[in-house]
Amino acid sequence: MVGHHLVHANTQLGIDVRVGGKGQAMIMIPGLTCDAAVWDSTIEFLGDGYEYHQITLPGFAGQAPLENLEHGFFKQIKQMVFDYIVENQIENPIVMGHSLGGFLALQMAIEKPGFADKLVIVDALPFMTAVQMPGISAEAAKGFAGNMRSQMQAGANQTYEQKFAYQKSMLPSLILDEDNINTAADWGAKSDLNTVGQAMYEMYTTDIRNELDQIEEPILVLGAWIAYQDFGSTRDSVLKYYTDQYIKAKHVKLDLTDKGNHFIMWDDPEFFHKQLANFL
Repeated sequence: MVGHHLVHANTQLGIDVRVGGKGQAMIMIPGLTCDAAVWDSTIEFLGDGYEYHQITLPGFAGQAPLENLEHGFFKQIKQMVFDYIVENQIENPIVMGHSLGGFLALQMAIEKPGFADKLVIVDALPFMTAVQMPGISAEAAKGFAGNMRSQMQAGANQTYEQKFAYQKSMLPSLILDEDNINTAADWGAKSDLNTVGQAMYEMYTTDIRNELDQIEEPILVLGAWIAYQDFGSTRDSVLKYYTDQYIKAKHVKLDLTDKGNHFIMWDDPEFFHKQLANFL
């Protein structure tokens, strides 16, 4: 394991960052409600060649939430990560994001093309809503996304135990291993549901498919499909789905795990590590 020292990157920046290792910088952004530790096994595999910056985002896994959520979750965290990169004089980083973290990484690369060396996007799509509702527009998604946000935020005063039980019931469709389910359920139970609701609302109502052509960096996109089998999806249909969503990206390599669910780095490390090694 690469030696870590906990660096609370300047609390004014509002993000918690663990830094370890030496070499090319790698910015690692977890998904919704997750702690930076979701990347520990990836770092163990990659070893000593990189300087790892593992970020835990505001409001997730016990971190203090943003004070002005109404100003937009992604807008603020995107700026925080950019500020962190500038303040720490990080040049040409590899940016790796899972789920919400992948969506954030794509937004950053659209806003500042060429700021990174490469992007690794783990099971994230430029317009998530179209999976469930093909043909819907971001504008049209606002109604149902608003309802979802309200329901989520209504649970903000639940006890840890209630939140944990809910997470435990939801996560088996996203994670295979029981221990990992418990770990992620704990992070979810410690997350601020106002933040979770707002972040999900923004993901459901933001479509960046047409802006992907602005990204200069090579992109590795890894997706999962077996969780959709029960709904009649095949590997080919899901692969086409991903390919269509990323059609405007100039330099994209795309593949799907045949074993893992949404947390590919936990569920199918063999596939994940092989893809990563080839790409990097």
